Amino acid sequence: MAEQFDAFTEEQMAFVHAQKLFFVGTAAADGRINVSPKGQDTLRVVGPNTVVWLNLTGSGNETAAHLNCHDRITLMWCAFDGPPQILRAYGRGLVIHPRDAAWSRWAALIPPPLGARQYVQVDVNLVQTSCGYAVPRYRFLEPRTALDRWAATRGADGIERYWAERNTVSIDGLPTGVLGEAGTGHGAKLPGGR
Repeated sequence: MAEQFDAFTEEQMAFVHAQKLFFVGTAAADGRINVSPKGQDTLRVVGPNTVVWLNLTGSGNETAAHLNCHDRITLMWCAFDGPPQILRAYGRGLVIHPRDAAWSRWAALIPPPLGARQYVQVDVNLVQTSCGYAVPRYRFLEPRTALDRWAATRGADGIERYWAERNTVSIDGLPTGVLGEAGTGHGAKLPGGR
């Protein structure tokens, strides 16, 4: 039932872009394995072997911490309507912060809202499909707006304080790089100068 590919096909790219939800899996050499659900219009397949997504502020920053240690990453999409399907992309991830030169490249593709924390660029080396026969059917109602409202009430300074309090290390104590090497921001500004 499972099929493997060296790169995304056009049909697989279309499937990915049609999904409203995806999952990210990462791990360091030791400690906890992290699986994060991601939503909103934050992901693009930009080529047969490249995916980029905008990582928004959250309660933790495990993905960035893990990728700083080991760049292994898995992305997964499930069909919740239409024909059943699961698609996984395996590869190597690179975390890009607002202070990094590559930020502007991806910001032109996926404009960062207030509270945008990092882009993650994934160099895909294996795409695998599987049946998804046991995945239940769900209907998409609408995107949630709670994170946008939360960011607006905090403002740029409040978000940076939140990053300092909650996003600089993983739950296993690994650095995330969100505020720079020394945790001072190194002149990093929130997207859009906000």
